Amino acid sequence: MNTNHTAQAAPAQDEKVELKSLYLETLQLVERLHRRLLDVIKDEFDRAGRTDINAVQALLLFNIGDSVLTAGELRSRGFYLGSNVSYNLKKLVDLGFIDHQKSRLDRRAVRVSLTETGMEVAQVVADLYDRHIGSIDKVGGLDEQEFTKMNKALQRLDRFWNDQILYRL
Repeated sequence: MNTNHTAQAAPAQDEKVELKSLYLETLQLVERLHRRLLDVIKDEFDRAGRTDINAVQALLLFNIGDSVLTAGELRSRGFYLGSNVSYNLKKLVDLGFIDHQKSRLDRRAVRVSLTETGMEVAQVVADLYDRHIGSIDKVGGLDEQEFTKMNKALQRLDRFWNDQILYRL
């Protein structure tokens, strides 16, 4: 009987269980952080008495910024599902936050940009982020070094998931 092989298998199994636990915790945190970000943005607009726009739409406007983009470009850059982008873009056009025009090269593609009102909303989100940057180290205990390390880890996770899709791993 080879007891040495059994002794080596146990630590490897323990490491796998620990990695699974950490991976699942990370997934939960990523989901929760996105929902919490939307809550923070919603709270900012609630405090200002703005009920004409929701947090997802405000974040969409912030991410468009001064660019001219298609819905597909927005999906690839942001946190949006296809129907979510299309629905919110239509709503934002109807509310006067976004201008849209058909692409000259591809008549099926619609290019969007912010109106002056849309830029005002994007600026509210930008100002909120600036306030956070002013206190996140002192109050949240997160400095440049920690953000650099966290961003590198999240970029590697993003690349891993991308490879899972591209190479069907």
